[in-house]
Amino acid sequence: MLYGFKFDGSFSPEEGHYYDPSQIVLDPYAKAVISKEDFGVLGPDDNCWPQMACMIPTSDDKFDWEGDSVLKYPQRDLIIYEMHVRGFTQHESSRAEFPGTYLGVVEKLDHLKELGINCIELMPCHEFNELEYYSYNSVLGDYKVNFWGYSTVNYFSPMTRYSSAGTRNCGRDAINEFKLLVREAHKRGIEVLMDVVFNHTAEGNEKGLTLSFKGVDNSVYYMLAPKGEFYNYSGCGNTFNCNHPVVRQFILDCLRYWVTEMHVDGFRFDLASIMTRSSSLWDAANVFGSPIKGDLLTTGTPLSSPPLIEMMSNDPILRHVKLIAEAWDAGGLYQVGTYPHWHIWSEWNGKYRDIVRQFIKGTDGFSGTFAECLCGSPDLYQEGGRKPWNSINFVCAHDGFTLADLVTYNEKHNLANGEDNNDGENHNNSWNCGQEGELASISVKKLRKRQMRNFFLCLMVSQVRFKFYSCSCIYKSFSLVVSHSETYFV
Repeated sequence: MLYGFKFDGSFSPEEGHYYDPSQIVLDPYAKAVISKEDFGVLGPDDNCWPQMACMIPTSDDKFDWEGDSVLKYPQRDLIIYEMHVRGFTQHESSRAEFPGTYLGVVEKLDHLKELGINCIELMPCHEFNELEYYSYNSVLGDYKVNFWGYSTVNYFSPMTRYSSAGTRNCGRDAINEFKLLVREAHKRGIEVLMDVVFNHTAEGNEKGLTLSFKGVDNSVYYMLAPKGEFYNYSGCGNTFNCNHPVVRQFILDCLRYWVTEMHVDGFRFDLASIMTRSSSLWDAANVFGSPIKGDLLTTGTPLSSPPLIEMMSNDPILRHVKLIAEAWDAGGLYQVGTYPHWHIWSEWNGKYRDIVRQFIKGTDGFSGTFAECLCGSPDLYQEGGRKPWNSINFVCAHDGFTLADLVTYNEKHNLANGEDNNDGENHNNSWNCGQEGELASISVKKLRKRQMRNFFLCLMVSQVRFKFYSCSCIYKSFSLVVSHSETYFV
Protein backbone atom coordinates (compact mmCIF):
# COMPACT_ATOMS: atom_id res chain seq x y z
CA MET A 1 0.00 0.00 0.00
CA LEU A 2 1.20 3.49 -0.92
CA TYR A 3 -0.05 6.88 0.20
CA GLY A 4 0.12 10.61 -0.41
CA PHE A 5 -1.37 13.76 1.09
CA LYS A 6 -3.80 16.39 -0.15
CA PHE A 7 -3.85 19.77 1.58
CA ASP A 8 -6.79 22.13 1.37
CA GLY A 9 -6.28 25.86 1.65
CA SER A 10 -5.79 29.01 -0.35
CA PHE A 11 -3.58 29.14 -3.43
CA SER A 12 -2.09 32.63 -2.99
CA PRO A 13 1.60 32.75 -3.92
CA GLU A 14 1.79 36.45 -3.01
CA GLU A 15 1.07 35.36 0.56
CA GLY A 16 3.42 32.38 0.32
CA HIS A 17 0.72 29.68 0.04
CA TYR A 18 0.58 26.97 -2.63
CA TYR A 19 -2.21 24.75 -1.29
CA ASP A 20 -3.88 22.74 -4.04
CA PRO A 21 -6.31 19.97 -3.02
CA SER A 22 -6.20 18.52 -6.53
CA GLN A 23 -2.54 17.54 -6.09
CA ILE A 24 -1.12 14.55 -4.24
CA VAL A 25 2.07 15.54 -2.43
CA LEU A 26 4.72 13.54 -0.61
CA ASP A 27 4.92 13.22 3.14
CA PRO A 28 8.21 14.95 4.10
CA TYR A 29 8.75 12.12 6.59
CA ALA A 30 8.15 9.29 4.06
CA LYS A 31 10.68 6.48 4.47
CA ALA A 32 10.63 5.51 0.79
CA VAL A 33 9.38 7.22 -2.37
CA ILE A 34 8.06 5.21 -5.30
CA SER A 35 7.97 6.54 -8.86
CA LYS A 36 10.15 5.43 -11.79
CA GLU A 37 11.93 2.12 -11.37
CA ASP A 38 14.97 2.46 -13.67
CA PHE A 39 17.59 5.20 -13.64
CA GLY A 40 17.34 7.57 -16.61
CA VAL A 41 14.20 5.97 -18.05
CA LEU A 42 11.12 8.09 -18.69
CA GLY A 43 7.85 7.34 -16.95
CA PRO A 44 4.51 6.54 -18.61
CA ASP A 45 3.73 8.77 -21.61
CA ASP A 46 7.39 9.91 -21.57
CA ASN A 47 6.74 11.79 -18.35
CA CYS A 48 9.86 13.13 -16.56
CA TRP A 49 7.85 13.61 -13.35
CA PRO A 50 5.45 10.67 -12.97
CA GLN A 51 3.29 10.57 -9.86
CA MET A 52 5.29 9.78 -6.75
CA ALA A 53 3.91 8.04 -3.68
CA CYS A 54 5.06 7.16 -0.17
CA MET A 55 5.64 3.71 1.29
CA ILE A 56 3.77 2.76 4.46
CA PRO A 57 6.18 1.12 6.94
CA THR A 58 5.00 -2.07 8.62
CA SER A 59 5.99 -3.99 11.72
CA ASP A 60 7.55 -6.58 9.42
CA ASP A 61 10.19 -4.15 8.15
CA LYS A 62 13.17 -5.72 9.91
CA PHE A 63 16.85 -5.90 9.07
CA ASP A 64 19.51 -8.04 10.73
CA TRP A 65 22.28 -5.64 11.70
CA GLU A 66 24.29 -8.52 13.19
CA GLY A 67 25.32 -6.39 16.16
CA ASP A 68 26.48 -3.42 14.06
CA SER A 69 26.92 0.09 15.45
CA VAL A 70 28.65 3.30 14.36
CA LEU A 71 32.44 3.01 14.51
CA LYS A 72 33.20 6.39 16.15
CA TYR A 73 36.73 6.78 14.81
CA PRO A 74 38.50 9.96 15.93
CA GLN A 75 38.31 12.34 13.00
CA ARG A 76 42.09 12.71 12.94
CA ASP A 77 42.34 9.03 11.97
CA LEU A 78 40.04 9.16 8.93
CA ILE A 79 41.07 8.38 5.38
CA ILE A 80 38.01 9.55 3.44
CA TYR A 81 37.03 8.45 -0.06
CA GLU A 82 34.34 10.61 -1.69
CA MET A 83 32.12 8.41 -3.82
CA HIS A 84 29.26 8.72 -6.27
CA VAL A 85 27.31 5.50 -5.72
CA ARG A 86 26.22 5.10 -9.33
CA GLY A 87 29.39 6.38 -10.95
CA PHE A 88 31.66 4.22 -8.79
CA THR A 89 30.70 0.91 -10.42
CA GLN A 90 28.42 1.77 -13.37
CA HIS A 91 31.14 1.46 -16.03
CA GLU A 92 31.78 -2.03 -17.35
CA SER A 93 35.44 -1.78 -16.29
CA SER A 94 34.31 -2.20 -12.67
CA ARG A 95 33.21 -5.77 -13.53
CA ALA A 96 30.57 -5.44 -10.81
CA GLU A 97 27.71 -7.91 -10.68
CA PHE A 98 25.36 -5.10 -9.64
CA PRO A 99 26.82 -2.02 -11.38
CA GLY A 100 25.77 1.44 -10.25
CA THR A 101 24.09 0.29 -7.05
CA TYR A 102 24.60 0.05 -3.30
CA LEU A 103 25.42 -3.65 -3.80
CA GLY A 104 27.99 -2.65 -6.42
CA VAL A 105 29.75 -0.58 -3.78
CA VAL A 106 29.66 -3.55 -1.40
CA GLU A 107 31.49 -5.60 -4.04
CA LYS A 108 34.37 -3.09 -3.96
CA LEU A 109 34.69 -2.60 -0.20
CA ASP A 110 37.54 -5.08 0.10
CA HIS A 111 39.42 -3.16 -2.59
CA LEU A 112 38.94 0.08 -0.67
CA LYS A 113 40.10 -1.64 2.50
CA GLU A 114 43.27 -2.76 0.73
CA LEU A 115 43.92 0.86 -0.25
CA GLY A 116 43.78 1.86 3.41
CA ILE A 117 40.42 3.65 3.18
CA ASN A 118 38.53 3.73 6.48
CA CYS A 119 35.72 6.12 5.55
CA ILE A 120 33.55 6.62 2.46
CA GLU A 121 31.58 9.81 1.86
CA LEU A 122 28.54 9.11 -0.32
CA MET A 123 27.45 11.91 -2.62
CA PRO A 124 23.68 12.56 -2.35
CA CYS A 125 21.72 9.35 -1.78
CA HIS A 126 18.42 10.96 -0.80
CA GLU A 127 15.61 10.46 -3.31
CA PHE A 128 16.01 12.82 -6.27
CA ASN A 129 14.86 12.88 -9.89
CA GLU A 130 17.68 12.42 -12.38
CA LEU A 131 15.29 13.50 -15.18
CA GLU A 132 14.69 16.89 -13.56
CA TYR A 133 16.33 18.76 -16.46
CA TYR A 134 15.91 16.07 -19.08
CA SER A 135 16.66 17.46 -22.53
CA TYR A 136 18.40 16.50 -25.75
CA ASN A 137 22.16 17.00 -25.97
CA SER A 138 22.93 17.69 -29.62
CA VAL A 139 26.70 17.43 -29.07
CA LEU A 140 26.73 13.77 -28.05
CA GLY A 141 23.29 12.83 -29.37
CA ASP A 142 22.04 11.70 -25.97
CA TYR A 143 19.93 13.16 -23.16
CA LYS A 144 21.02 15.18 -20.15
CA VAL A 145 20.40 13.84 -16.66
CA ASN A 146 21.01 15.21 -13.18
CA PHE A 147 23.91 12.93 -12.32
CA TRP A 148 25.20 14.41 -9.04
CA GLY A 149 21.83 14.42 -7.25
CA TYR A 150 22.07 17.74 -5.38
CA SER A 151 18.32 18.32 -5.75
CA THR A 152 16.48 16.49 -3.01
CA VAL A 153 12.88 15.31 -3.33
CA ASN A 154 12.70 13.55 0.05
CA TYR A 155 15.23 13.54 2.89
CA PHE A 156 14.22 10.35 4.70
CA SER A 157 14.23 8.12 1.59
CA PRO A 158 17.30 6.48 0.06
CA MET A 159 17.53 6.85 -3.71
CA THR A 160 15.64 3.77 -4.90
CA ARG A 161 17.26 3.78 -8.36
CA TYR A 162 20.65 3.33 -6.72
CA SER A 163 19.51 -0.08 -5.49
CA SER A 164 19.47 -3.34 -7.43
CA ALA A 165 16.01 -3.93 -5.94
CA GLY A 166 14.58 -0.71 -7.37
CA THR A 167 11.01 -0.12 -6.23
CA ARG A 168 10.41 -3.78 -5.37
CA ASN A 169 8.43 -4.35 -2.17
CA CYS A 170 7.38 -0.68 -2.19
CA GLY A 171 10.96 0.46 -1.62
CA ARG A 172 11.60 -1.61 1.49
CA ASP A 173 14.21 -3.70 -0.31
CA ALA A 174 16.04 -0.52 -1.35
CA ILE A 175 16.16 0.60 2.28
CA ASN A 176 17.59 -2.75 3.33
CA GLU A 177 20.14 -2.62 0.52
CA PHE A 178 21.43 0.71 1.82
CA LYS A 179 21.57 -0.76 5.32
CA LEU A 180 23.50 -3.74 3.97
CA LEU A 181 26.07 -1.37 2.45
CA VAL A 182 26.56 0.35 5.80
CA ARG A 183 26.73 -2.94 7.72
CA GLU A 184 29.27 -4.48 5.34
CA ALA A 185 31.38 -1.31 5.37
CA HIS A 186 31.45 -1.35 9.17
CA LYS A 187 32.50 -5.01 9.15
CA ARG A 188 35.59 -3.93 7.23
CA GLY A 189 36.28 -1.00 9.54
CA ILE A 190 34.99 1.60 7.07
CA GLU A 191 32.79 4.46 8.23
CA VAL A 192 29.99 5.84 6.03
CA LEU A 193 29.33 9.58 5.75
CA MET A 194 26.47 11.12 3.75
CA ASP A 195 26.61 14.29 1.68
CA VAL A 196 23.28 15.99 2.53
CA VAL A 197 21.59 18.98 0.87
CA PHE A 198 19.51 20.91 3.40
CA ASN A 199 19.99 24.23 1.61
CA HIS A 200 17.31 23.77 -1.08
CA THR A 201 14.99 21.17 -2.62
CA ALA A 202 13.92 20.09 -6.11
CA GLU A 203 10.75 22.21 -6.01
CA GLY A 204 12.43 25.38 -7.32
CA ASN A 205 10.93 28.87 -7.13
CA GLU A 206 7.41 30.15 -7.88
CA LYS A 207 7.69 28.64 -11.39
CA GLY A 208 8.76 25.27 -10.04
CA LEU A 209 6.87 22.11 -9.18
CA THR A 210 4.82 21.29 -6.11
CA LEU A 211 6.04 17.89 -4.94
CA SER A 212 6.03 17.95 -1.15
CA PHE A 213 7.13 20.85 1.06
CA LYS A 214 5.59 23.56 -1.11
CA GLY A 215 2.18 21.89 -0.92
CA VAL A 216 2.44 21.02 2.78
CA ASP A 217 3.28 24.54 3.97
CA ASN A 218 5.36 26.64 1.61
CA SER A 219 5.62 29.60 4.00
CA VAL A 220 7.19 27.40 6.69
CA TYR A 221 9.63 25.27 4.68
CA TYR A 222 11.06 27.98 2.42
CA MET A 223 12.68 31.33 3.01
CA LEU A 224 10.25 33.89 1.57
CA ALA A 225 10.20 37.64 1.01
CA PRO A 226 7.14 39.68 2.18
CA LYS A 227 5.32 39.26 -1.15
CA GLY A 228 5.96 35.55 -1.40
CA GLU A 229 9.09 35.64 -3.55
CA PHE A 230 11.65 32.91 -2.90
CA TYR A 231 15.02 33.89 -1.51
CA ASN A 232 17.71 32.12 -3.50
CA TYR A 233 20.84 31.83 -1.35
CA SER A 234 21.33 28.34 -2.81
CA GLY A 235 21.50 29.41 -6.45
CA CYS A 236 18.90 26.73 -7.22
CA GLY A 237 15.64 28.69 -7.00
CA ASN A 238 14.69 28.28 -3.34
CA THR A 239 16.27 28.26 0.12
CA PHE A 240 15.26 25.84 2.85
CA ASN A 241 14.04 27.78 5.90
CA CYS A 242 16.45 25.94 8.19
CA ASN A 243 16.13 28.01 11.39
CA HIS A 244 12.33 28.03 11.50
CA PRO A 245 11.30 25.94 14.54
CA VAL A 246 9.34 23.41 12.46
CA VAL A 247 12.06 23.03 9.83
CA ARG A 248 14.95 22.71 12.26
CA GLN A 249 13.04 19.99 14.12
CA PHE A 250 12.46 18.25 10.79
CA ILE A 251 16.19 18.38 10.00
CA LEU A 252 17.11 17.01 13.43
CA ASP A 253 14.55 14.21 13.10
CA CYS A 254 15.95 13.33 9.69
CA LEU A 255 19.60 13.25 10.78
CA ARG A 256 18.77 11.19 13.85
CA TYR A 257 16.90 8.73 11.64
CA TRP A 258 19.91 8.19 9.39
CA VAL A 259 22.15 7.66 12.42
CA THR A 260 19.87 5.48 14.55
CA GLU A 261 17.99 3.56 11.84
CA MET A 262 20.50 3.50 8.97
CA HIS A 263 23.67 3.55 11.13
CA VAL A 264 25.59 6.20 9.16
CA ASP A 265 28.60 7.74 10.88
CA GLY A 266 28.16 11.38 10.00
CA PHE A 267 27.32 14.02 7.41
CA ARG A 268 28.87 16.53 5.05
CA PHE A 269 26.49 19.49 4.66
CA ASP A 270 26.31 21.05 1.20
CA LEU A 271 26.30 24.89 1.26
CA ALA A 272 26.15 24.69 5.04
CA SER A 273 26.28 28.46 5.52
CA ILE A 274 22.59 28.58 4.60
CA MET A 275 21.92 26.73 7.86
CA THR A 276 23.30 29.74 9.75
CA ARG A 277 20.93 32.30 8.16
CA SER A 278 17.88 33.65 9.98
CA SER A 279 14.58 32.22 8.84
CA SER A 280 11.53 33.80 7.32
CA LEU A 281 9.20 35.04 10.07
CA TRP A 282 12.37 35.58 12.13
CA ASP A 283 11.72 37.12 15.51
CA ALA A 284 12.74 36.15 19.02
CA ALA A 285 9.25 34.98 20.01
CA ASN A 286 9.04 32.75 16.95
CA VAL A 287 12.48 31.21 17.49
CA PHE A 288 13.06 31.26 21.23
CA GLY A 289 9.52 31.51 22.61
CA SER A 290 9.83 35.01 24.10
CA PRO A 291 10.57 38.47 22.71
CA ILE A 292 13.96 40.13 23.01
CA LYS A 293 14.31 43.89 22.99
CA GLY A 294 15.90 45.20 19.81
CA ASP A 295 15.39 41.98 17.82
CA LEU A 296 15.42 43.45 14.29
CA LEU A 297 17.04 40.66 12.28
CA THR A 298 15.84 40.40 8.71
CA THR A 299 15.36 37.22 6.71
CA GLY A 300 18.68 35.64 5.71
CA THR A 301 20.86 37.51 8.20
CA PRO A 302 23.86 35.36 9.28
CA LEU A 303 23.52 34.36 12.93
CA SER A 304 26.45 33.98 15.30
CA SER A 305 24.58 31.24 17.21
CA PRO A 306 22.07 29.74 14.77
CA PRO A 307 19.48 27.65 16.63
CA LEU A 308 19.73 24.72 14.22
CA ILE A 309 23.51 24.41 14.50
CA GLU A 310 23.35 24.82 18.28
CA MET A 311 20.70 22.09 18.56
CA MET A 312 22.67 19.71 16.34
CA SER A 313 25.88 20.39 18.23
CA ASN A 314 24.26 19.62 21.58
CA ASP A 315 22.02 16.78 20.46
CA PRO A 316 22.82 13.58 22.43
CA ILE A 317 22.95 11.58 19.19
CA LEU A 318 24.28 13.99 16.58
CA ARG A 319 27.09 15.51 18.64
CA HIS A 320 28.82 12.11 18.59
CA VAL A 321 28.92 11.71 14.80
CA LYS A 322 30.98 13.55 12.16
CA LEU A 323 29.58 16.99 11.23
CA ILE A 324 31.38 18.61 8.29
CA ALA A 325 30.34 21.96 6.81
CA GLU A 326 30.86 23.27 3.32
CA ALA A 327 31.19 26.68 4.93
CA TRP A 328 29.85 28.93 2.18
CA ASP A 329 26.72 29.42 0.08
CA ALA A 330 25.69 30.87 -3.28
CA GLY A 331 24.53 34.12 -1.66
CA GLY A 332 28.10 35.26 -0.94
CA LEU A 333 28.34 34.11 2.69
CA TYR A 334 31.83 32.63 3.19
CA GLN A 335 32.60 31.22 6.64
CA VAL A 336 35.74 29.12 6.23
CA GLY A 337 37.47 29.42 9.59
CA THR A 338 34.51 31.18 11.21
CA TYR A 339 31.67 28.67 10.93
CA PRO A 340 29.76 28.29 14.25
CA HIS A 341 31.26 25.06 15.52
CA TRP A 342 30.82 24.39 19.27
CA HIS A 343 34.26 22.68 19.03
CA ILE A 344 32.57 19.84 17.11
CA TRP A 345 32.19 20.90 13.48
CA SER A 346 34.83 20.53 10.79
CA GLU A 347 35.00 22.48 7.53
CA TRP A 348 35.94 21.98 3.93
CA ASN A 349 38.95 24.29 3.77
CA GLY A 350 38.39 26.10 0.48
CA LYS A 351 41.17 28.56 1.29
CA TYR A 352 43.63 25.68 1.46
CA ARG A 353 42.52 24.53 -2.01
CA ASP A 354 42.97 27.97 -3.58
CA ILE A 355 46.33 28.76 -1.92
CA VAL A 356 47.89 25.38 -2.72
CA ARG A 357 46.80 25.63 -6.35
CA GLN A 358 48.28 29.12 -6.66
CA PHE A 359 51.57 28.20 -5.03
CA ILE A 360 52.20 24.97 -6.93
CA LYS A 361 51.44 26.53 -10.31
CA GLY A 362 54.03 29.21 -9.48
CA THR A 363 52.03 32.34 -8.66
CA ASP A 364 54.16 34.87 -6.76
CA GLY A 365 53.29 35.99 -3.25
CA PHE A 366 51.88 32.76 -1.82
CA SER A 367 54.88 31.24 -0.02
CA GLY A 368 53.83 32.56 3.41
CA THR A 369 50.21 31.48 3.16
CA PHE A 370 51.31 28.16 1.67
CA ALA A 371 53.43 27.57 4.76
CA GLU A 372 50.33 28.23 6.88
CA CYS A 373 48.49 25.56 4.87
CA LEU A 374 51.26 23.04 5.49
CA CYS A 375 50.95 23.84 9.19
CA GLY A 376 47.25 23.06 9.28
CA SER A 377 45.89 26.59 8.73
CA PRO A 378 46.36 27.78 12.32
CA ASP A 379 45.44 31.27 11.10
CA LEU A 380 41.91 29.92 10.56
CA TYR A 381 41.39 27.38 13.33
CA GLN A 382 43.78 27.89 16.24
CA GLU A 383 42.13 31.01 17.68
CA GLY A 384 38.73 29.31 17.74
CA GLY A 385 40.13 26.40 19.75
CA ARG A 386 39.83 23.84 17.00
CA LYS A 387 42.39 21.23 16.00
CA PRO A 388 44.14 20.45 12.69
CA TRP A 389 41.68 17.70 11.88
CA ASN A 390 38.82 20.21 11.93
CA SER A 391 40.23 21.43 8.60
CA ILE A 392 39.29 19.20 5.71
CA ASN A 393 42.10 19.98 3.28
CA PHE A 394 41.57 19.25 -0.41
CA VAL A 395 42.89 20.27 -3.80
CA CYS A 396 40.11 18.94 -6.05
CA ALA A 397 36.52 17.82 -5.45
CA HIS A 398 33.52 16.83 -7.53
CA ASP A 399 33.02 20.57 -8.18
CA GLY A 400 35.30 22.19 -10.74
CA PHE A 401 38.44 20.71 -12.29
CA THR A 402 39.71 17.22 -11.62
CA LEU A 403 43.38 16.90 -10.74
CA ALA A 404 44.19 15.99 -14.37
CA ASP A 405 42.24 19.05 -15.60
CA LEU A 406 44.10 21.24 -13.14
CA VAL A 407 47.40 20.65 -14.95
CA THR A 408 45.96 20.39 -18.47
CA TYR A 409 43.80 23.49 -18.99
CA ASN A 410 44.00 27.20 -18.27
CA GLU A 411 40.30 27.57 -19.10
CA LYS A 412 37.34 25.23 -18.80
CA HIS A 413 36.08 23.51 -21.94
CA ASN A 414 32.75 22.02 -20.89
CA LEU A 415 31.41 21.47 -24.40
CA ALA A 416 30.41 17.81 -24.63
CA ASN A 417 27.53 18.17 -22.16
CA GLY A 418 25.68 20.66 -24.36
CA GLU A 419 25.79 23.53 -21.85
CA ASP A 420 27.87 25.80 -24.15
CA ASN A 421 30.61 26.03 -21.51
CA ASN A 422 28.33 28.04 -19.21
CA ASP A 423 28.39 25.50 -16.37
CA GLY A 424 31.11 24.90 -13.84
CA GLU A 425 33.53 27.09 -11.95
CA ASN A 426 35.41 29.71 -13.98
CA HIS A 427 38.14 30.38 -11.41
CA ASN A 428 40.06 27.14 -11.13
CA ASN A 429 43.56 28.60 -10.55
CA SER A 430 44.85 26.03 -13.01
CA TRP A 431 47.93 25.90 -15.26
CA ASN A 432 48.23 23.86 -18.45
CA CYS A 433 52.02 23.49 -18.07
CA GLY A 434 52.64 25.25 -21.38
CA GLN A 435 50.09 23.76 -23.80
CA GLU A 436 46.29 23.81 -23.62
CA GLY A 437 44.51 20.46 -23.81
CA GLU A 438 45.35 16.79 -23.82
CA LEU A 439 47.37 16.87 -27.06
CA ALA A 440 50.74 18.04 -25.77
CA SER A 441 54.45 17.35 -26.12
CA ILE A 442 56.20 14.66 -24.11
CA SER A 443 57.98 17.26 -21.99
CA VAL A 444 54.70 18.97 -21.11
CA LYS A 445 53.09 15.65 -20.18
CA LYS A 446 56.03 14.83 -17.91
CA LEU A 447 55.71 18.21 -16.22
CA ARG A 448 51.98 17.61 -15.69
CA LYS A 449 52.64 14.31 -13.96
CA ARG A 450 55.27 15.99 -11.82
CA GLN A 451 52.81 18.73 -10.86
CA MET A 452 50.21 16.14 -9.86
CA ARG A 453 52.80 14.45 -7.64
CA ASN A 454 53.54 17.86 -6.11
CA PHE A 455 49.86 18.23 -5.18
CA PHE A 456 49.86 14.76 -3.62
CA LEU A 457 53.01 15.47 -1.64
CA CYS A 458 51.62 18.77 -0.37
CA LEU A 459 48.50 17.09 0.94
CA MET A 460 50.35 14.27 2.61
CA VAL A 461 52.71 16.53 4.57
CA SER A 462 50.21 19.21 5.64
CA GLN A 463 50.35 19.27 9.41
CA VAL A 464 49.97 21.31 12.60
CA ARG A 465 52.34 21.41 15.55
CA PHE A 466 50.91 20.92 19.03
CA LYS A 467 52.52 18.33 21.29
CA PHE A 468 53.26 16.49 18.10
CA TYR A 469 52.96 17.03 14.38
CA SER A 470 49.68 15.75 12.99
CA CYS A 471 48.61 15.42 9.41
CA SER A 472 44.95 15.88 8.40
CA CYS A 473 44.88 15.95 4.63
CA ILE A 474 42.25 15.28 2.02
CA TYR A 475 42.85 14.57 -1.65
CA LYS A 476 39.80 14.96 -3.85
CA SER A 477 39.80 14.36 -7.57
CA PHE A 478 36.44 13.90 -9.25
CA SER A 479 35.11 11.21 -6.95
CA LEU A 480 38.09 10.61 -4.71
CA VAL A 481 38.84 11.94 -1.24
CA VAL A 482 41.69 10.91 1.01
CA SER A 483 41.83 12.35 4.53
CA HIS A 484 45.18 11.26 5.91
CA SER A 485 45.35 9.92 9.45
CA GLU A 486 47.14 11.65 12.28
CA THR A 487 50.87 11.07 11.86
CA TYR A 488 53.55 11.41 14.49
CA PHE A 489 56.93 12.83 13.54
CA VAL A 490 60.17 12.97 15.53
